[in-house]
Amino acid sequence: MDNTEMQEEEKEVLLSIYEGDENFKEIGDLGFQYKIGESDSYKSFLLEISWGEEYPSAAPTINLDAFYNNHLLPEVKEAIKEKLSEQVEDLLETAMTYTLFEFAKENADELLADQPVAPIATSQESTTRVEATQAKVKEKKEQLTKAQKRKITNRMDNKGEMPRGYDWVDVIKHLSQTGRGKDT
Repeated sequence: MDNTEMQEEEKEVLLSIYEGDENFKEIGDLGFQYKIGESDSYKSFLLEISWGEEYPSAAPTINLDAFYNNHLLPEVKEAIKEKLSEQVEDLLETAMTYTLFEFAKENADELLADQPVAPIATSQESTTRVEATQAKVKEKKEQLTKAQKRKITNRMDNKGEMPRGYDWVDVIKHLSQTGRGKDT
């Protein structure tokens, strides 16, 4: 059996095993993703495995660079890739995608041992936060006098809106100033 036939067979098996599993996703013809851990947890990651043309004779590409994994520390990503690469060496010439996903699920606690439970603020983030708070402190609102405040509230109704018709033209006053037109 050649590599293409083995890939087709493994793809069918994966799709039947993970049918209805929200954590599994097929990416194109030769790529698959599986979310390990609980959603939106710092102890979770998205494992992406892509097959080359020589797969399963050659090792698949293991990718942890998805946007979902931005919370993972770089050393944790490297540790996960190393552990999975060790598994790949033993599984060459066989269908290994399912085995790699299951290995990651079973050993998630060990793989994420160095990952903190909550986000860690880096020094760059903390300096930008300090600068932002300083900018907020510098911005002061214009102070109004009591007379100015009273004048504003007298113009407004109980909802804080101008009364209906505040900008209407007084027709009688306008006609008295302009005069009547010529009677024809």
